[in-house]
This record gives sequence, C-alpha cells and structure tokens, in this order.
Amino acid sequence: MLYLAQVNKNKFLDKYQLRLLARQETQTLWVLIRDEAVILLGKGTTMSENLLVLVQFSPTGDIESVEDASNWVLNLVQTYLSIGMTPEDLQQEAERAENWRQSLTLQNQDLARRSLELEARREQIQALEESLKRDRNGQQRESQDNS
Repeated sequence: MLYLAQVNKNKFLDKYQLRLLARQETQTLWVLIRDEAVILLGKGTTMSENLLVLVQFSPTGDIESVEDASNWVLNLVQTYLSIGMTPEDLQQEAERAENWRQSLTLQNQDLARRSLELEARREQIQALEESLKRDRNGQQRESQDNS
C-alpha cells in the first residue's frame, strides 16, 4: 500500500522516522491519516528532515520502497492546480455529474414508460382491427345468407 509521509528526526532515539500523512485507497483517492502514525527507520538511515516521501509497504507491513515525493507533488500541482481547480470546484463538478446522471435516469425511465404505452396502444389497435375484420366477415356472411 502506498503512503505519503514526512521524514522527522526522533531526537530521543536518535533515529529518523516517517510520520504517515495520507494513504492511497484507489488510483485517484487518498485518505488523510488523522491519528499520529509513526514508523521508525533503521539506525543507519539518513534523510533530510521534513522531506515528503512516498512509502510503499508490503502486505506484511514491511517497507518496500521510499522515494522523494517532489515529482509526485509537482505532478499534482500541474494536473489539478495549474488550471485553477479547487476542492470546491471539484465538488461542484461531482454534483453536476450526479445531477446529470439522475436526469438521464429519469429520461430513460420516461422513455421506457412511453415505449410500454405505445406497445399497449399498438396491441389495442391490433385487437380492434381483428374485431372489425370479424364483424365485417360476419356481416358479409349474413348478407350472403340473406341473399
């Protein structure tokens, strides 16, 4: 699992530690870690304090890789912030998309209802046509019988 973390120095233990800030849930969804979550690094590990890093953990919880998050952060800035998108803008777009989806669902339901109504009317017309044919055939037989 991928995490965003900040490197800090634990002065008491004289070791570097990673303070976990966020966890990747899906490709486009990250969840902030509200509780203080700290991972101590080995004694020989040295890093710049306050550096943001991406940490990949194995399924067993071991650190698989640690890499500088600078390029990742710059990509986020370029992708989302350089066009002036704010979280509020994204929320409005999500709401607009949901409203559009609901509108399409209602239109689809209305079309399905109309289609059923048209099918019922078609069946009624066919039944009336057959009834008229029977009546005509019956009248023709009566007139032939009377002749």
